[in-house]
Parts: sequence; C-alpha cells; structure tokens
Amino acid sequence: MKRDSLVFGIAGTFFGVLVGWIIGTQQAAPAVATTPTAAAATAAPVSPPAAAPPLDAARATELEREANARPTDAAVRMQLGNIYFDAERYDQAIPWYEASLKLDPKNVNLSTDLGVAYYYTNQTDRALTQLDRSLALDPSHLKTLLNQGIVLAFGKQDLAGAAKSWERVVEIAPNSDEGRRAKQGLDGLRSAHQTGGGASPAVPAQ
Repeated sequence: MKRDSLVFGIAGTFFGVLVGWIIGTQQAAPAVATTPTAAAATAAPVSPPAAAPPLDAARATELEREANARPTDAAVRMQLGNIYFDAERYDQAIPWYEASLKLDPKNVNLSTDLGVAYYYTNQTDRALTQLDRSLALDPSHLKTLLNQGIVLAFGKQDLAGAAKSWERVVEIAPNSDEGRRAKQGLDGLRSAHQTGGGASPAVPAQ
C-alpha cells in the first residue's frame, strides 16, 4: 500500500524530475527558482495525486468504535491511521499513528509511516526527526532510509544528505526494489552534477 513508503507514492514524479530540479536549484536560489519542481521543493512536499482514493467511512467508523472500546490496542489505531493515509487524509492519519506509537513505541514501520504523514502535511523537520527515530530502532530499515533521502532532497534541498541515505540503501540491499530506486536517485544526482558543470547544490531554504 502507499503508506509502506513515501517513495512508492511519488517515485514516478520524483525520479522523472530529479535531474531538472537539481540543475534548477544549482543555477538559482530556491526563493527565486522558476521551475515547478524547484518551487515545489522549497515550498511544500511533493503533492499526492490529485484524485484521492475514497475513504472507507464505514470501516473507519467501525475501527473508531473498536479503538474507543480498547484504549490499549495499538493495532486498531494503526489500522485507522492506515485507512486515512491511504485516502490521503494525512492530517487525520497523524493522531491515530501517534496514539498507536505511544502504545507500540518500537514499531519501526509505524514510526516511518508517521514521519511520511508529517512530510505530506508540510512538517519537514518533524518528519526528519521521526525518521531518525525509526533509524534509531533499525539503522538498516530500507524504506526509512529511502524516504529520508527524498525528504532531505525535496524538503531541505540537502542533496549531500540525500545521497548519503541512498548510498546506505544500496550498500545494504543493492538488488532490492529500494536499492534500485536509490540507484536511480544517485544516478540523477551524478548526472545533474556533471551537466551543471560541478556547481554546488543550493543552500537549503531557511
């Protein structure tokens, strides 16, 4: 499902525009960049698809009833977060993920889903903090590392940091789906660096 990893939701968009975005940010300051991808990188997270999947309202209501009846049940709260996440209602997913994580603080997948939801609601710093917490639980968690690279690249314009995250993915599992996507990102970074004449990446927006 989409909640498994930010990259699976935006990989086509991200890797399709990565080279152009990097070149654009190298040639102009983020505040005055004119390309749509550069503007998106400095102003907000990559937008989800325009047509959001429908919310299963009946199932959400049923799960909320179960959550109220079982105040210590982390799983039902995670399921609620997943339902709202899959319907791209990230602001509604967040409180359920947070509640679930309080009950199940070592769940690395849940922690990463929460970080992705923060990112989609324009909370980049909070997203990175949450992804760091995921990596504290599992330093080799591929989806977390892959997502961390995307958030660093798009949310912070930290291309060196993004490359470091993706290199770690390739180091751990080069033949995995995450490893292949990380290689795509790294190839895009290298290609843009060469095309741009070796210019330094743009300074992250303050």
